[in-house]
Amino acid sequence: MYQHLAILAAFVFVYSAVAGRVEKMSISGAIVAMGFGLACGPLGLRIFTPHVDGELLRTLAELTLALVLFTDAANANLSVLKINRQLPERLLLIGLPLTILLGFGVGALVFPGLSLFELAVLATMLAPTDAALGKAVMTNPTVPATLREGLNVESGLNDGICVPILFVFLALASEATMKGSGAQLALVLVAQQIGIGAAVGIGLTASGAWVLKRCAQCNWITETWRQLPVVALALMCFAVAQVLGGSGFIAAFTGGIFFGILAKDHKEELLRAAEGAGDTLSLATWVSFGAAVVGQLIGELSWPILMYSILSLTVVRMLPVYLSLTGSNLKPDSRLFLGWFGPRGLATVVFAVIVLNHHLPGGNELALTAACTVILSILAHGFSANPLAASLGERQVSRAK
Repeated sequence: MYQHLAILAAFVFVYSAVAGRVEKMSISGAIVAMGFGLACGPLGLRIFTPHVDGELLRTLAELTLALVLFTDAANANLSVLKINRQLPERLLLIGLPLTILLGFGVGALVFPGLSLFELAVLATMLAPTDAALGKAVMTNPTVPATLREGLNVESGLNDGICVPILFVFLALASEATMKGSGAQLALVLVAQQIGIGAAVGIGLTASGAWVLKRCAQCNWITETWRQLPVVALALMCFAVAQVLGGSGFIAAFTGGIFFGILAKDHKEELLRAAEGAGDTLSLATWVSFGAAVVGQLIGELSWPILMYSILSLTVVRMLPVYLSLTGSNLKPDSRLFLGWFGPRGLATVVFAVIVLNHHLPGGNELALTAACTVILSILAHGFSANPLAASLGERQVSRAK
């Protein structure tokens, strides 16, 4: 354990020192971290060997997603969303369900041996996007602000939306649950997870925001400790919900939205450390993913898995997005751009770990497909982000002239 911790700490230290330079390159931090993990893993130096179903990767992935869900939800600019809500509304309310539906249909063709609910689980696992892998797009001023905000809101909310959907399909696909009282019991258990998770997220966040406000009025919060309450609150929402039998991810998501509303005047300052902690955990997760998953995937990769992964990143994502934006004022190239930049990342990794822990008959195949899709996404979107963003920006400038 200490050897793994030393390797992760050393990588985070070096990366944090050169992060500004890396962000200017055509590769993303996830590519660097995954490559480092692969180099140190079983196929490389064999000095970093976490297991995909072990506590290290699972704990890292779950805590990372909880923190990212909280900060993304809290950072959602609801006022801007009210003004320019058409784009993210179309992506989330039309594009996301169509993506899951099309992913289900393609899965039925590619994986005839999987059950219907397992296919639904696979489609849901691969539906949420990760804006962090397309950071070059989000921070490129040449890309229209409406497109950047639309992608940012979509990626910030779709993983939280997909959590209850995933749990519904997992409960229905689980043999142990179906041997009980059937689908009705499965849905009741899921409703409990959603209800308890939402109640914990809202309750703890309301209490935490009140405490922070009172302590700030009394000048009890020092500059040193100002950076920590949000990190602790996000992890507390997750952990308490899990202990009570609810979904920690739902708790983190709802808590983040509520915190963004309650602390809207000071949330940027309060969230800064939480975002940094999320970035740090993300790096550690990608290093572990590269060491534990990529090497295993290379030996078990099959043509159906590769085919579905490619289709998931292209047709399954791009066609629903394109159709959902029919009737909008966006040009075809902008609609294709939005469709392409749907990178799969952290949420899909966590969902894959959750699926493995449910021990479904086709769970290993589902997890390998998710892992393959994430790897291809990291490479494809990481290398294409800067050139495609620059190209779109140039076309926008030429049209303006």
